[in-house]
Amino acid sequence: MSSVSSELPGLTARLDKLVYHRGGASLPEDKPHAFVYFITIQNGSSHTITLLGRKWVVEHTDGTRLVIEGDKIVGETPRLAPGEEFSYNSYHVTGLDARAHGSFHGVDELGHKVHVMLAPFDLTAPTG
Repeated sequence: MSSVSSELPGLTARLDKLVYHRGGASLPEDKPHAFVYFITIQNGSSHTITLLGRKWVVEHTDGTRLVIEGDKIVGETPRLAPGEEFSYNSYHVTGLDARAHGSFHGVDELGHKVHVMLAPFDLTAPTG
């Protein structure tokens, strides 16, 4: 098995919806903005894929960066045959406006490491 991961043509990730939620007392004072995102990963390739984990990079307007990575995707390791998709939602909290981008990694049925990138999206709190 190769230790190098490659993007698999036909494997795509998209942001379906982004919802702003002002959490009030449920969020820390320094991170009062919650953004709930809905993602779909679609396997348009000819390979069966097992997704094993994810990596997020959140770049704040003050120049700071938060990197979040780990095993599984919302506690799951989805197995996607050709033509199947996996949808989920999760959230980020922040005190500043930010830009987020992510990637998902896994293996195909032959054990080759694969990944798919999610295009960046803005986390902008409403004004007023």
